[in-house]
Amino acid sequence: MEKSITQQNQTAQQAPLFTKRDIRKLLLPLLMEQFLAVSMGMADTMMVSSVGEAAISGVSLVDSVNTLILQVLLALATGGAVVASQYLGRGDTKNARKGASQLYTCLLIATTTMALICLALCRPLLRLVFGAIDDTVMGFAQTYFLLSAVSYPFMGVYGAGSALFRAQGDSRTSMYASLVMNVINILGNALLIFVFRLGVLGAALATLAGRVFAAVYVTRQLQRPGNPMRIHALAQLRPDGAYIRRILAIGVPNGLENGMFHFGKLILSSLVSTLGTAAIAANAVCNSLSGMANIPGNAVSLAMTPVIGRCLGAGRRDEARRCTLYLMKIACTGIAMTNVLLFVLIPHLTSWFSLSKEAAEIAVFVQRSFNVVSLGFWPCSFTLPNALRAGGDAKYTMTVSMISMWLFRVLACYVFVLKMNMGLFGVWLGMYIDWVCRMICFVLRFVSGKWMDHRVI
Repeated sequence: MEKSITQQNQTAQQAPLFTKRDIRKLLLPLLMEQFLAVSMGMADTMMVSSVGEAAISGVSLVDSVNTLILQVLLALATGGAVVASQYLGRGDTKNARKGASQLYTCLLIATTTMALICLALCRPLLRLVFGAIDDTVMGFAQTYFLLSAVSYPFMGVYGAGSALFRAQGDSRTSMYASLVMNVINILGNALLIFVFRLGVLGAALATLAGRVFAAVYVTRQLQRPGNPMRIHALAQLRPDGAYIRRILAIGVPNGLENGMFHFGKLILSSLVSTLGTAAIAANAVCNSLSGMANIPGNAVSLAMTPVIGRCLGAGRRDEARRCTLYLMKIACTGIAMTNVLLFVLIPHLTSWFSLSKEAAEIAVFVQRSFNVVSLGFWPCSFTLPNALRAGGDAKYTMTVSMISMWLFRVLACYVFVLKMNMGLFGVWLGMYIDWVCRMICFVLRFVSGKWMDHRVI
């Protein structure tokens, strides 16, 4: 009898935490969520472009600031998701729930503080970042930035809830929230821009409404009876140093990495703003279309945290490695398909954005260069490091990303643009060099296995 029980236990221990079917089941909603976010973002850009190139230029400049701020703040969600997924992998739901409440506390404090700073210093911040831009562009940018700042706390709540659902292996809930959020955004844009003629103000209001809904929806779903991450009382939100330190151990390096990465992009946006309205508009369109090309890689990146985190939380290093390789295979295949498709369709897609002939020609050339280079370098540069972070190796990914960003991307871009007069393509060429450096460092780290040696919980 005892022998039989022992054999059953050994069989249970050997059974994989994630089968290929489980991973595909997790990935499909994430792919849909990413597709919705990017496609609706493209539709948003096209609607704003109908107001004129000054409007799309102002919105694209502010979006670069928004991306910087939100990526830094939502990096905390990655820290919380890694902690929660490792506790769940260990079977410790009590500590997983405690970590969930502390993640909400961290994000609420951080996003609310940043929103108040941006509301108080809106125009000075824009002047500091972008300098002397056209007054019309600045007017659109200021309007969009003010309402974007109001939405930060709601994005924090949405980001926390989505990360916690993914840590449980539930990617459907955040997909549904993303679906309705983006539908509200697009319908709101159509109504406020084309019917009420509110222009950039209408686009900002529609975005705010969508984010408010997403925050409310995800929170309500998290509070359903039976959810292991459910917060039972407001007292659970009281800051707890031990759990917050675990979250920040992953979140702070990830936030610094994201912050430096997007701060560098922000500096480059300032550089782009000196190239004229056509270059700014072309850059905005390329950013939207490149987001479409990266959908498979971004979806796999989100899946890395719960899959690899739970494997390592359960002490299954070999399974963590196998799952990483399988997820990378999916990412590379998906990115190859999207980039080939966009390479072919780009001349037709640019016609949707109401660009001038000059801006359209720049956009086609830059976007095709992105599609070619992305095939070989993007997945290992941006998807693979999420597996390392799930293992607690956030300091390594932060160090590599920051050095590569400043040494190769920012410095090279200024040389290409200011010394070699390569225009907008020079900005993107510097980015490609950055990818090569990242890929080499992250692949070597993964092969070494040192990323699995960290203790997260």
